[in-house]
Amino acid sequence: MPERSYKTNRSILLGQDNNALVYLVAINLMVFALLSFIKIIYYLSEIPIELFYSQMQDWFILPASIENYLSKPWVLFTYLFTHASIWGLISSLLWLWSFGYILQDLTGNNKLIPIYLYGGIAGGIGYLLLMNIFPVWANHIQTVQPLIGAGAAVMAVAVATTTLAPNYRIFPLMNGGIPLWVLLIVYGLIDFATLGSANAGVAVSHLIAGGVGYLFIQQLRRGNDWAAWMNQFFHWLNDLFSPTKKEKAAPVKKKNTPQDTQEKIDALLDKINQEGYQFLTNEEKAFLKKASKEDLL
Repeated sequence: MPERSYKTNRSILLGQDNNALVYLVAINLMVFALLSFIKIIYYLSEIPIELFYSQMQDWFILPASIENYLSKPWVLFTYLFTHASIWGLISSLLWLWSFGYILQDLTGNNKLIPIYLYGGIAGGIGYLLLMNIFPVWANHIQTVQPLIGAGAAVMAVAVATTTLAPNYRIFPLMNGGIPLWVLLIVYGLIDFATLGSANAGVAVSHLIAGGVGYLFIQQLRRGNDWAAWMNQFFHWLNDLFSPTKKEKAAPVKKKNTPQDTQEKIDALLDKINQEGYQFLTNEEKAFLKKASKEDLL
């Protein structure tokens, strides 16, 4: 991964188009708000709260039993966005933002969601297999706690980001900054410490998800983009529901006026935000480096 030789005042803003990080945060918040609202209705209606868990929450979380899972296969996806407590939600979103922001800064907007989904789904499959293969859990599978929360998916994002740029510096004013790999170690220690009361399957699901994040970046370096088909599918869905929207990138033309120069800079910054710095041509990188020296960025 080449070192970035310029600075940009364009940050990943909440209102920015195609911001995958904001989408993930919003979905997690909406699912939590929906289930919390329904839980309040149960409470105010004096319905036993146990019925909320069996009638509502169980349709979003991943059970340990394969038999129970097969009756609601979509939970392999929905459990990634479901949290049982506000503190679990806040913790997941803070770590997701910390690593996801850097990942998008380095690769653009089209890698974060695929890594999140790949890691979470792989972790969920690993959890199911582990719980049903080993007798220590399989013999009393109906009492084993389900898998819930974005922990596995966030671990995949954290490992992928660190694999991509382990020496990326955060808090640069603190003696030159802290390497990203240090943040990953801190996150890993906190994550597995909080899983101390859970069964080993939950911890293994996080390890598997982290491995998927590592493999994703390794394959990307070899030219195999595991996110390509998923992004094509998302674009197809977008075109399906917005047939009049034309997603054509503005061509970068060589202009000499200040206005045209700024337009070219904006187009290149948009390209970085969507695809990542490594997809710029040498000519485009040189142009941005020159613009940076001239304080045009």
